[in-house]
Amino acid sequence: MDILQAIILAIVEGITEYLPVSSTGHMIIVSSFFGIAQEEFTKLFTIVIQLGTILSVVVLYFKRFFQSVDFYLKLLVAFIPAVVLGLLLSDVIDSLLENPLTVAISLVIGGVILLRVDHWFADSEEKEITYLTALKIGFFQCLAMIPGVSRSGASIVGGMSQKLSRTVAAEFSFLAVPTMLGATLKKSYDFYKLGYTLTGEQINLLIIGNVVGFLVALLAIKTFIGYLSKHGFKMFGYYRIVVGLAILAIHYFVHPLIII
Repeated sequence: MDILQAIILAIVEGITEYLPVSSTGHMIIVSSFFGIAQEEFTKLFTIVIQLGTILSVVVLYFKRFFQSVDFYLKLLVAFIPAVVLGLLLSDVIDSLLENPLTVAISLVIGGVILLRVDHWFADSEEKEITYLTALKIGFFQCLAMIPGVSRSGASIVGGMSQKLSRTVAAEFSFLAVPTMLGATLKKSYDFYKLGYTLTGEQINLLIIGNVVGFLVALLAIKTFIGYLSKHGFKMFGYYRIVVGLAILAIHYFVHPLIII
């Protein structure tokens, strides 16, 4: 991976991390398109640059993070399902990360769901997140372990299924910092457990990726909330379906998509 590839991946991560379109799925497809080898460092890079996007949430929602201990406890409750299933299914998740077709199918299915979610939960107006609601959203988040599903999308649909308004559900999905931080720490531990160490060049790539991801995510979050409050999820649903079908078409009719 070179600097330009790192910047491109970071831009993709910053734009897609908090949109219901699947950042992991987009990273896999972009990596495949640019021929970025799926070596251990590349897998580490795609996870660790989430730190930059995490920081963007902390900056934008600074007051929320310091409003009460109760708020932190609810975040931790939402984090529990991801911890348990993430540890149990680590090897399965790694194998799925190498399959663009999994991404394509997940994008299409998720797109269909987003086209209907505003209709299914049209009367969702609740603004209070209880501990039980946080736990249920946590289970929905686990669906994002399948590349292409979208962590934010799964969290938003989960929140709306619990009668949260779409804006409140979206904002809570942004605040899933423990889940993202946990995934970053777990991947870093696995990297070193396999006997790898970071070179100076790789450290520079991680720094660049996090800075770019942070700046892009700031703009993406503010833009998304403004759009969501006025227009809902249909555009994202159509986008997912188009991209998913395009990937399938390229794979079957043009050239098989294979992660190098």
